[in-house]
Amino acid sequence: MFTGIIQGFGKLVEKRPSGGGMIFALEAAFDLVDPEEGESIAVNGTCLTARNIQGRKFYVDISPESLTRTNLGKLATGDVVNLERALRLSDRLGGHMVSGHIDALAEVVERRALGDFTLFTFSLPTSLTKYVIEKGSIAINGISLTVNQCWDDRFSVSIIPHTLEITTLGRVKKGDTVNIEVDIIGKYVEKLLAPKDAQSEVRSSLSRNFLSEHGFLR
Repeated sequence: MFTGIIQGFGKLVEKRPSGGGMIFALEAAFDLVDPEEGESIAVNGTCLTARNIQGRKFYVDISPESLTRTNLGKLATGDVVNLERALRLSDRLGGHMVSGHIDALAEVVERRALGDFTLFTFSLPTSLTKYVIEKGSIAINGISLTVNQCWDDRFSVSIIPHTLEITTLGRVKKGDTVNIEVDIIGKYVEKLLAPKDAQSEVRSSLSRNFLSEHGFLR
């Protein structure tokens, strides 16, 4: 679990295909204090497992699903990403609860200066619009942000200069794609309030045959 408060930049120093997915070597721009092999690190908001940690450098394995759902597959060697290490129970919760599980990609449809601030407008898949509310929370490339306004197929956020400076949003331009994670609380509320027949339908699909066919039972 993460908070959406970016700890610093990371640079992609190596990438190679592996088993339908990819392996990235990343180098953090800050010290990884007390690193733990196998710990979770959010890369552009995507929760990944860090391994072979060597000082500030570490490796992550990226599955085909993550390559399809996120913008990680579009990165080139030398590109900069947002990094956040997993939340500890003693940490400050400065942003909001972020799982690191990306819901979709969104495109930047406008970037406009408003005095010292920058207004970004992003496209939004219609399937996610019900989870995005004005003044609610959303994670963009792993950054915890407050929704400024929202419409049927897009939403906007107003970015302070500090956020532009310490995250990759300062490099994002119109036409770029970003990783979106909507507020997880809305998903749980929807699930709890779903009609009982809809919940029963979900449960009934998880039969022994289904689990066996998908490799969960032998």
